[in-house]
Amino acid sequence: MDGLIFLTVLIVICALAFDFINGFHDTANAIATAVSTKALKPRHAILLAATMNFIGAMTFTGVAKAITKDIVDPFTLENGSVVILAALLAAIFWNLLTWYYGIPSSSSHAIIGSIAGAAIAAAGFNALNYNGFLKIIQALIISPILAFVVGYIVYSIFKVIFKENNLTKTNKGFRIFQIFTAALQAYSHGTNDAQKAMGIITMALISAGQLTTDDVPFWVQFSCALAMGLGTSVGGWKIIKTVGGNIMKIRPVNGVAADLTGAMIIFGATYIHLPVSTTHVISSSIMGVGASHRLKGVKWGTAQRMLITWVITLPISATVAGIFYYLLNIFL
Repeated sequence: MDGLIFLTVLIVICALAFDFINGFHDTANAIATAVSTKALKPRHAILLAATMNFIGAMTFTGVAKAITKDIVDPFTLENGSVVILAALLAAIFWNLLTWYYGIPSSSSHAIIGSIAGAAIAAAGFNALNYNGFLKIIQALIISPILAFVVGYIVYSIFKVIFKENNLTKTNKGFRIFQIFTAALQAYSHGTNDAQKAMGIITMALISAGQLTTDDVPFWVQFSCALAMGLGTSVGGWKIIKTVGGNIMKIRPVNGVAADLTGAMIIFGATYIHLPVSTTHVISSSIMGVGASHRLKGVKWGTAQRMLITWVITLPISATVAGIFYYLLNIFL
């Protein structure tokens, strides 16, 4: 088999593996609140999330195109196939490491940082498409801040609307409604997160001369959607525990407010073709809701640990990708 074709096939396999890992790594994002409030049994919640993730992934491709061309130019990228493979290996390494320790880190940060780091190792800092790269970084920074603010506002509105309602009846009603908001959140997750692997495979096909445009082939979209759905079906219980219980004690009304906020922010980003971290958005939504409910009720120690992980993911994944790039050049 031709070396370039072999590399391309290897990249497709690794990209689908990354998507699968992303599925079980980020399952908690969509269903943690619904599980913690007992709106859904864990098994039912995971099945719902897997199905809606798949449907969401089959709906859009705009974010995939942003990944394909906004970080680096795949048409001119030097040694592009090795760069992409190194980026995938680094992102998979970081995802598995943080999953093992139950840390809700960002798969988006990991893959974006890895692409940048491997490209810099291959061709220097001039390899980056700074306009597109900075736009993506801005979205990654602004989206969790926006999620915190919107979560605070949404729950404040809920408090005003339902202040006269019986707490027990209100919780029962919101627990039922939370099934729908969890489904909405899982769908939004699929519309954004699954597209990152689609963009990676499209980059690889362009680098290998198999594509002349950044349009995502249907087989790429379908296979990534399937990998994400299957990964989601595995579940990520360590992260579910962190997101669903270690940020704040979540009641159904809190969960609905956080789910609606997260879905709105993610849908908005998908609509304007920007990749965001669903982990960051949803965790920040929960923090915003918690701050609105009772400031002292938020476990800020957990939030601080998350924040540190969020900050270090980009530089660490970039560095690891650079190391993988040099190792691959030795062995390939």
